[in-house]
Amino acid sequence: MAAEGRNRRALGDIGNLVTARGGIDAVKPLPQVSRPITRSFCAQLLANAQAAAAENNKKQMAIPGDGVLAGIGGKQAALPLPPKAAQKKKVVVESKPEDVIEISSSETEQVKKERPNRKKAIEASSSMKNGQTLTSTLTARSKAACGINKKPKEQIVDIDAADATNELAAVEYVEDMYKFYKEAETESQVSDYMDSQPEINQKMRAILVDWLIEVQHKFELSPETLYLTVNIVDRYLATKMVARRELQLLGISAMLLASKYEEIWAPEVNDFVCISDRAYTNQQVLAMEKKVLGRLEWSLTVPTPYVFLVRFIKASLPNEPDVNNMTYFLAELGMMNYATVMYLPSMVAASAVYAARRTLNKTPVWNDTLKLHTGFSEAQLMDCAKLLVGLHSAAAENKLRVIYRKYSNPERGAVAFLPPAKSLLPAANN
Repeated sequence: MAAEGRNRRALGDIGNLVTARGGIDAVKPLPQVSRPITRSFCAQLLANAQAAAAENNKKQMAIPGDGVLAGIGGKQAALPLPPKAAQKKKVVVESKPEDVIEISSSETEQVKKERPNRKKAIEASSSMKNGQTLTSTLTARSKAACGINKKPKEQIVDIDAADATNELAAVEYVEDMYKFYKEAETESQVSDYMDSQPEINQKMRAILVDWLIEVQHKFELSPETLYLTVNIVDRYLATKMVARRELQLLGISAMLLASKYEEIWAPEVNDFVCISDRAYTNQQVLAMEKKVLGRLEWSLTVPTPYVFLVRFIKASLPNEPDVNNMTYFLAELGMMNYATVMYLPSMVAASAVYAARRTLNKTPVWNDTLKLHTGFSEAQLMDCAKLLVGLHSAAAENKLRVIYRKYSNPERGAVAFLPPAKSLLPAANN
């Protein structure tokens, strides 16, 4: 008994690992567990420890000597055997070694302490992501110093918001209408016809348009009538040769047709005969009217530059009278000049708006709102805008002065007296 007592080994607390011995001296160390303790893993460990403790309470392993090992609260203690039990035959209960991992109360408290620290670390990392880092700050400053910082995107203005309650503005259909005009203007565009007219040249056409503008002012006709009149004249000249003596007859017949189409109270045939100093009779005017309608196949619903001018001026914000007057001044100068025939009506209108804003030093000269509604970029309008500004610079010295006198009136802002945009003149480009 004394020898066996010396062979007994005292069991102490060895951390969270407990080794169950299968024999007298057979001791098998358990491998260390290095798995990180997560919330679910911690719950699993606690459940395993409780199950193992309950199992050890039921099973008492007999060890040779004077006592029996009993698991109490996760700790082991040696209990003395009764005298009779010591004299009995030694019974050895061999059991498979079980690996039991216990979580002490101190480790549980440590896990609880680590939770708020981990939460703080997550919040700190998220705040660093949302906040501006030092690198991003230095990068932004360097871009600003080099002048390569991106400009904020311009907001496109809803130019029809003020007319939402106006039924005559047709806000619901206006975009579709101008989409149709864009498609139709290519079909009705006038080709270069001057070479096919043996008796008419560009100067004669300019004289006729200058006179028609004066007639329009005399009869107080609408701008739509004037632009449609010039459109009818050009389309007829592009398909039919006209003698020099009939050019004015074509002009008054075209204005008669346009007046019937656009005006509520159109002038009578006799009014046009009188305004032409009776150079033609009523029958000649009516006969020419019939020829024009037959040649044009009665197609008078065509987009003119004025149709686009109304829309593009509305997109030129803020709407200012000087910009409006300057735009109409440049557009009429272009209408009188034959060189603008090669451009689409929408491009002539957009170029007039661009040249007017450049002449009046409006900033920005061209923005996303104008680009959206006109469909043209600043580079696309440059050639036509330079042409219009060149006509503006020569208007004061031109012998055809009807347009110049019209826009020298203070009622129209006297925009004809303003200097042209020097940046668009050929001398400035050279």
